Amino acid sequence: MTEFPRTIGKVAARELAAHGYTTFDSLTAVSAKELLKIHGVGPKAIRILGEELAAQGKAYAAD
Repeated sequence: MTEFPRTIGKVAARELAAHGYTTFDSLTAVSAKELLKIHGVGPKAIRILGEELAAQGKAYAAD
């Protein structure tokens, strides 16, 4: 189970969890570029998650 919004899609949420990313804090340790390499995680999911990270005062790791 993840804390990510459903709007990122089921496949993206499942694949992120399979790679150990289940919380917004876990996303701060990886770059958006690296996340895009995960099957099922596309630009839309990266944008939605990035917006939520920003709202929490957080960000993806630098490339």
